[in-house]
Amino acid sequence: MAEWTERAELLFKKEGLEKLKNAHVLIVGLGGVGSFAAEFVARAGVGKMTIVDGDVVDITNINRQLPALHSTVGKPKIEVVAQRLLDINPELQLIKIQEFLSPERAFEIVTPEYQMVLDCIDSVTPKLNLMIAAKRKKVKIVSSMGAGGKMEAAKVKVADISKTKNCFFSKALKKRLREVKIDKGIKVVYSSEIQDKSSLKTTDGKNYKKSFYGTNSYMPGLFGLYAAETAIRYLLNK
Repeated sequence: MAEWTERAELLFKKEGLEKLKNAHVLIVGLGGVGSFAAEFVARAGVGKMTIVDGDVVDITNINRQLPALHSTVGKPKIEVVAQRLLDINPELQLIKIQEFLSPERAFEIVTPEYQMVLDCIDSVTPKLNLMIAAKRKKVKIVSSMGAGGKMEAAKVKVADISKTKNCFFSKALKKRLREVKIDKGIKVVYSSEIQDKSSLKTTDGKNYKKSFYGTNSYMPGLFGLYAAETAIRYLLNK
């Protein structure tokens, strides 16, 4: 094993590191949640990753997103994150798909070649289709719910989507999932804290996103950490 994985090997053992090295993880969305999730997955030693994102760094991303710096404003997030991941693990097999995931494309992108899918997008319809695709194709997925409008780190947890509460995002998704006969069996990262409704802002609906909540520096990263933890522990126990 590479020298940089010494500490991980002590915890995961050689067999665990081999499992991670042989795994292929799909991460969709490289914003506040996905960028941190991708970094944690890479640092754990996962050998192959496909990352998907079509956005560029905006000045308003700096308060919460790993690739967002004043020096990277205007650059594609996928390029900034990819450079960082390969600097962490030069042997990482990295596939970049630079696009906004359309609802139709979500069904195409999930295939059995992935051992785990991390859904870190924040638009309802593409997220919904990504979840449905993973469920129907029997690919493990952990999906991030809304980190916006929330402040209490201790209320973030991983649960089956059927068990979520006080999360407007998961409420909307559960309603639409029931329409296609899915009511459980999808792991999500969510917070049971009641959202601050006064921090909501509407948008022009571009890229399937009609509104967003104010977000602090740590909650998206914490959601990404929980998503990465779920993926890594699943791969180790697989």
